[in-house]
Amino acid sequence: MPLAPSLTTVAMQRLSSTSWWLAECWPQVFNKLIRRYKYLEKGFEEEIKKLLLFLKGFTESERNKLAMLTGILLANGNISASILSSLFNENLVKEGVSAAFAVKLFKSWINEKDINSVAASLRKVGMDNRLMELFPANKRSCEHFSKYFTDAGLKELSDFARNQQSIGARKELQKELQEQMSRGDPFKDIIAYVKEEMKKTSISEQTMIGIVWTSVMSSVEWNKKEELVTEQAIKHLKQYSPLLKAFTSQGLSELTLLLKIQEYCYDNIHFMKAFQKIVVLLYKADVLSEEAILKWYSEAHMAKGKSVFLEQMKKFVEWLKNAEEESESEEEEAD
Repeated sequence: MPLAPSLTTVAMQRLSSTSWWLAECWPQVFNKLIRRYKYLEKGFEEEIKKLLLFLKGFTESERNKLAMLTGILLANGNISASILSSLFNENLVKEGVSAAFAVKLFKSWINEKDINSVAASLRKVGMDNRLMELFPANKRSCEHFSKYFTDAGLKELSDFARNQQSIGARKELQKELQEQMSRGDPFKDIIAYVKEEMKKTSISEQTMIGIVWTSVMSSVEWNKKEELVTEQAIKHLKQYSPLLKAFTSQGLSELTLLLKIQEYCYDNIHFMKAFQKIVVLLYKADVLSEEAILKWYSEAHMAKGKSVFLEQMKKFVEWLKNAEEESESEEEEAD
């Protein structure tokens, strides 16, 4: 069924016969009309969505002009990124029309703004995780998306999509991890699953220990009373220390965990007095080494709660240093 005559269809009739330079004037025309007649705003976006569903009805030259126009309209905020949903139409995707149109659209959009602005607009309407749908199911991979848009001169969009996929994979991994913990799955099974996922998604151990820590701390309902939550935390973390230990085989992972603990205790005020006891517990459980703790204390800590946590750790750090000195003296005497 043909579209009824509208602002957008009239514009496209003109676009088909105008030069590229004149096409750039149309966003200004739309902008002025919408500002003057506010009631056009919602209807205009809906018309754009409908128009994009009929891309096969335009010549390649007309599609290119429409893509440029749409990119500028997105940059100006005349329409939202929700209009991209029309490009996920099965027929447009199957014939490669959607991907080709998206290249021109994003080039125009990024040329007007930048990738950070584009990313924010995509996130606002939930389009940030749907860009892979521009391709058929058998080509819907990060590798294919990255190559296609990088070859088209849109590396920043490729990098954004790759980052979004990584974030999505981490969220799914954390969700599955929490489900396994709630079921009471054996630690050996959980560890095996997580390490396999790390290989598949190229997640580093430093990133993984942060995910494990968050999952462990999210798996329990914490007491709101400060005097009771420390005891609860120690009991809980003692139980899960083997899981944490499996992902702190590197010094950087240990430091990452220390920073996560510091941040958690600062952000959850009833944990403020529990920091030192948590660190000591994890030291005794061989999750944290004295080297990592001393490095955190001397230079690697963050600003959050710094004075409080350093004061809490002072005596324990002194004990670690003395123990280290005594150990070195014993080794010298033995030699």
